[in-house]
Amino acid sequence: MNLVFDLNTIWFFLVGLLLTGYAILDGFDLGIGALHLFTRTDQNRRVMLNAIGPIWDGNEVWLVTGGGALFAAFPEVYATAFSGFYMAFMLLLFSLIFRAVAIDFRSKQPQSWWRKTWDFSFSVSSILASLLIGTALGNIAWGVALNKQHEYAGSFWDILHPYALLVGVFVVVLFMMHGALYGIIKTEGKLQKQLGQLFRKTFILFVIGYVLITIATLLFAKNLTEHFKTSPLLIILPILNVLTIAGAYLLHKRGKDLAAFFSSCATILLLMLIFGMGIYPDMLYSNPNPANTLHIYNAASSQKTLRIMLTIAMVGMPFVIFYTSTIFWIFRGKVKLDSHSY
Repeated sequence: MNLVFDLNTIWFFLVGLLLTGYAILDGFDLGIGALHLFTRTDQNRRVMLNAIGPIWDGNEVWLVTGGGALFAAFPEVYATAFSGFYMAFMLLLFSLIFRAVAIDFRSKQPQSWWRKTWDFSFSVSSILASLLIGTALGNIAWGVALNKQHEYAGSFWDILHPYALLVGVFVVVLFMMHGALYGIIKTEGKLQKQLGQLFRKTFILFVIGYVLITIATLLFAKNLTEHFKTSPLLIILPILNVLTIAGAYLLHKRGKDLAAFFSSCATILLLMLIFGMGIYPDMLYSNPNPANTLHIYNAASSQKTLRIMLTIAMVGMPFVIFYTSTIFWIFRGKVKLDSHSY
């Protein structure tokens, strides 16, 4: 593998870092939403909402920042993706909007039908958003039809092929597992025990999905495995990934749920790193015409732009990290409902 640490490569990993931050942080938000309807009582559902209430909107800043970085560093990828997958992005946008509205509106009225309606909206929109995010990753791994002008040449239905949908379902299960662990460290009593049961069930589904995707990738998405064949040292990443997956379960079993949650965070980090190392230096792999692929060189901004944006990123990123860390520190501990709660 020829990894060249130039500005293009640095920005490839910076964009990946921002999107990984989003997957880790908003991943447990989306997971809480996907698990929301499994909790039956109004009290438990309020606790679940308030577990993420102070932080969910801050977590989505990472998605906005990642999208902005993609636009600045690789504008042609941004243009091709957002124009070619317009319908999918609109569905994702609407699901995130309805999810946010549900969080805010759910407790505005005491009627049971009102709250159940917004509970349903919150859960379904969380599942749909997770599914679309996973489907997008599956299409990037598999490749999409690009013409010589680097424009998407397929239709909306072409991106809903089995491999992409498998990755989509896998991401839903991953976020549910991740969200269950976060819920465990934020709750107590019967709800905490119920979330522990949900974690163990989603963990089994996650492992099954992990095995199926590994097999499918080795058999059908061979472009994603080339670097691992030519650079044997990269095998350490999947090994570490398996260890973090096992660590999340074993730590939870021993009652060390905070450590289990951090192990789950490491699992997502390594999954994204494996994905990034697999596609590098491509950004949008063209399938079935690899010659039309958008990569970090033919899709990038000028070197001057990348250099200026890197300076801005070096100044801005510490503020984003500081803000995120501060919010988590301020709202640490178990959820306690009061008059200001959702």
